[in-house]
Amino acid sequence: MEQHQTPPEALFPAIAAQIRNALSTLHLAALQVTPPEARERDPDLDRRAAAMDQSYYRLLRLVNLLSTAALPEDAPLALQNRDLVELVEDICSRAGGLAQSLDLELRFSCPFSRRICAVEPQLLEQLLFHLLSNAFKFTPPGGAVTVELRAQGKRLLLSVTDTGQGIPPEQLAALFDGYLHIERQDSTPHGLGLGLSLCRRIAERHGGILMAESQADKGSRFTLSLPDRQVDGSVSDIPFDYSGGFNRTLLALADALPVQAFLIRSQG
Repeated sequence: MEQHQTPPEALFPAIAAQIRNALSTLHLAALQVTPPEARERDPDLDRRAAAMDQSYYRLLRLVNLLSTAALPEDAPLALQNRDLVELVEDICSRAGGLAQSLDLELRFSCPFSRRICAVEPQLLEQLLFHLLSNAFKFTPPGGAVTVELRAQGKRLLLSVTDTGQGIPPEQLAALFDGYLHIERQDSTPHGLGLGLSLCRRIAERHGGILMAESQADKGSRFTLSLPDRQVDGSVSDIPFDYSGGFNRTLLALADALPVQAFLIRSQG
């Protein structure tokens, strides 16, 4: 009898659900031990609780990546007509204050005030936040990260450019290979290298492509090229929250942020 082996990616959602349940229990217990009111009164308690929150958000972010890793290859995306200028500008606005905590400048550049395009907004937001997280991690203090949205023919180009350390040429070819990805700096663990592989899959599912270019010691640019198209129906303004009620921006950038970003006073 022929046996069909289940691909590892198919197990990710079940694994993610188990981890998410355990994390929820741990987080609720931590809230009881370190309630926000007590943290506001006690800076030392707030610092210790912030370290726990940071670890929690990083694990939850990884769980979300595992869930997205099982994105079916043949199932069509639920595309919505969205104003990309508004969507991208909102993400940059929310991430700007956190960039300042890293002594980075986050800029948004776009030649038009409105541009409707068919996208899956949840996945596009995840992709952009992941590119921002990488840019924040690999750009030293005093640097800049620029997000640019522009049109080129029948395509829309969304790019994230940093002034960081760059990527060695020999690593660029394997940059989107998921688990084989070699991190750009060795002193600090920065994850499994899964995120860029997922970003490429999200781009391809949109009928697009994700490209990378870099120069050592000068920085990197990641560019998402999307079809400039719309689907039948009106512009959607359906809110999306994949964070389970937590701060979506902190969650998306948890890997890149210092523990100070998780202090109660930093979130006020």
